[in-house]
Amino acid sequence: MTTSGATSAAGARLSLTGITKRFGGVRAIRHADLRVMPGEVHALVGENGAGKSTLIKILSGAESLDAGQIEFAGRPVDIRTAGDAIRLGVATVYQEAQLFPDLTVAENIFLGREIRTGGRIDWAAQNEHVVRLLDRLSLPAWYATRLVGTLSAAHQQQVSIAKALSQDAEVLILDEPSAILTDAEIEVLFSAIRRLTAAGVSIIYITHRLDELFVIADVVTVMRDGSTLGTFPVGDLDVRRVAQMMVGGEITEVARSRVAADAEPRLVLHGLSSEGSFHDVDLTVRAGEVVGLYGLVGSGVAEIASAIYGMERVTAGTIWLDGRTVTPRSPRHAHDLGIALLPANRKREGLFGFQSVAFNISVGHLSLFKKAGAWMDRQRERTVARSMIGRLAIKTPDESVAVANLSGGNAQKVVLARQLVERPGLLLLAEPTQGVDIGAKEEIHRIIEELAQEGTAVLVATSDLSEATRIADRLVVIRNGTPFAEFAPGADHADVLAAAAGHREDSELAPQRLEERP
Repeated sequence: MTTSGATSAAGARLSLTGITKRFGGVRAIRHADLRVMPGEVHALVGENGAGKSTLIKILSGAESLDAGQIEFAGRPVDIRTAGDAIRLGVATVYQEAQLFPDLTVAENIFLGREIRTGGRIDWAAQNEHVVRLLDRLSLPAWYATRLVGTLSAAHQQQVSIAKALSQDAEVLILDEPSAILTDAEIEVLFSAIRRLTAAGVSIIYITHRLDELFVIADVVTVMRDGSTLGTFPVGDLDVRRVAQMMVGGEITEVARSRVAADAEPRLVLHGLSSEGSFHDVDLTVRAGEVVGLYGLVGSGVAEIASAIYGMERVTAGTIWLDGRTVTPRSPRHAHDLGIALLPANRKREGLFGFQSVAFNISVGHLSLFKKAGAWMDRQRERTVARSMIGRLAIKTPDESVAVANLSGGNAQKVVLARQLVERPGLLLLAEPTQGVDIGAKEEIHRIIEELAQEGTAVLVATSDLSEATRIADRLVVIRNGTPFAEFAPGADHADVLAAAAGHREDSELAPQRLEERP
């Protein structure tokens, strides 16, 4: 294993050597080594299926290792349960907060471990302890008594971190912590991480957003096919080198054949407004064109896509689809109009985890698979599912496998496959590659390109700026609920972010007048 001096075994807080793990006939981890130092941000990266999740489950006590050794502070340890991990000082915070929204911050932190005096919960002592924890994360004292459900995603995540710290965690595992956060919220998270490492806490940081490595990580361990390839100082790496190690080969760029300026408009928004969300939105998406929408938190980007799909109430303005005025009243109505939406939260809004791949692809299109009466044509369902599995390169043994058993990237492609069963004329994509690895990201970008080449109009609402500037024919920045600026492909990231923040000194940032309305 390649290491820097900072990650040698001597002085390591946590050390894993020769870890292996098998599930039946599948070898999830072939050989993994990891050394984590005090006060270090140690990033762990790899494609979905590389073995990261299994390694973290072993460290958190959710799974037991088959072979190898774990040492904590220089002594061999056994981690067989979550309690074992917590007693050692190893805690895991997942991307989706494991909290109860109707309980206060203090109640969540001490749930099941309440401080009692004379057999009764000592609320004052409990809140006082929580205030000290919040102070370590630069959160105000009054958060202790706030309901968790009233907090932002970033602050809920910090509450989860505070809960881990309340258990005297010395090693904090953050599993995809930025996947559901905005850029501003990510900086809040990074500030918290810096304060913790300055106090000596070790951080294991799992992410698919490779640009983050160069902002927050000290060292990076790369996994591929169940093995750790090496550990490297972040200063010795760049995004392309990390990506190539993850996938085991060259990363190819998506080659966009840009749509002609006189192509037929498929979607035209004129003065579209939804009270309290967005207003005066003028936008055109042509057949075969990929248009990106980008904005900071609260900008209205997500709500615009929802309104087009009939999920957000439109209070003013007009939607033209293929030259005629339409008013999508519901997702079902939008579907009937030839509009499809890939939701941002695939787990909550897009997947039936314990159902098969075939079921997840066919659901929502049941009229296509009906036999006489109410019977389903299962053979046709399987045939369509196999076709989509092949077209989107979904990695699954067959169409009968439960979606919960697929990697995040392949699950995302299953949701995308459902949107393509009836070939929509307009495809809305909300955060299409959120939480997926670099290989799956490349595949999804390839699919978007193919759809555009076939004439589908694609509108992508994304918080991934590098993605937006890479795949979009035009990038529209939304600020305070209205279009603020428009950029061509490959725009400078600093210019786009400046526009999203309201800066428009350069005349090139001024909004361009969009095409004449039909």
